[in-house]
Amino acid sequence: MNADWTWVWLTLAVLALYEALLVLPRSRALARHAGLREEWFRVVSVHKGSEVLAVQTLRNSLMSATMLASTAALALMGTVSLAAPSLHEGFDAAGGQATLGPRLVLELVLLALLFVSLVSSMMAVRFYNHAGFIGGMPVDSEARVRWTGAGVRYVRRAGVLYGVGLRQLVLVVPVVATLLLPASGPVAAVVVAVVLYSLDRFNDTGALS
Repeated sequence: MNADWTWVWLTLAVLALYEALLVLPRSRALARHAGLREEWFRVVSVHKGSEVLAVQTLRNSLMSATMLASTAALALMGTVSLAAPSLHEGFDAAGGQATLGPRLVLELVLLALLFVSLVSSMMAVRFYNHAGFIGGMPVDSEARVRWTGAGVRYVRRAGVLYGVGLRQLVLVVPVVATLLLPASGPVAAVVVAVVLYSLDRFNDTGALS
């Protein structure tokens, strides 16, 4: 049991370290790509005839966020169904005291990751939807000029939220690995964190979000 706890905490520590590294100045992909979306919306807002292109691009992004939200929702429902017995066992222990074993902690973390992924993806869909209405307005209309600032903010928020949802869904992998084989959890967490962090750092060849 103590060994299982060690693997669990090592896995969660690696994932927490990865999330912490994203806020460092060297991790620039998030900010650079958010700026890219803002600049794109400003550009299509001043070129007449780009309305259809803007709507099609935003529709593609909306569909991608929708697929991510659907995946997270299905995974969340499946996880709730599979984890329900142990969750009841842990919280309905004798004497009314919750028993937080390694498996229960991992299941709660798994549920939290999937929930964050679902909510972030749904909010990304919401902002992309709003931005689509703005992007479809004639460029030279007074309404488009008035709403361009909001459109810029919407595409930035949508992109950031989409990135959050995608990363949380990927972070599910080492948690599941720990559930299946506790000793494999830290290894899977290190591999996933290294790969994601290398993609999250801005470079000319691309990044994850």
